[in-house]
Amino acid sequence: MRISDLRSREIVNLSDGRKLGIFDDLEIDTTKGVIKALIITGSSSFLGFFQQEQDSIIPWEKVVKIGQDVIIADLSSKGEKLFKKGDE
Repeated sequence: MRISDLRSREIVNLSDGRKLGIFDDLEIDTTKGVIKALIITGSSSFLGFFQQEQDSIIPWEKVVKIGQDVIIADLSSKGEKLFKKGDE
């Protein structure tokens, strides 16, 4: 599987079925050669005067399944949320 095969797949939360966003990129630990996280690019808003939300990060260990149409992540722990880039 290539990263280009994953682009534009929706990421869905397993615990509540909530759409988390569209996959855009990976964060990779180049020293260990492992995937650290999935990145969801923040959406931009035309009526919000061209504001852009921060990118969100889903830790790789929270990814449950990569399917043909969607990526399923489990953010079911109490208080668990998407991390904004720079918050981790």
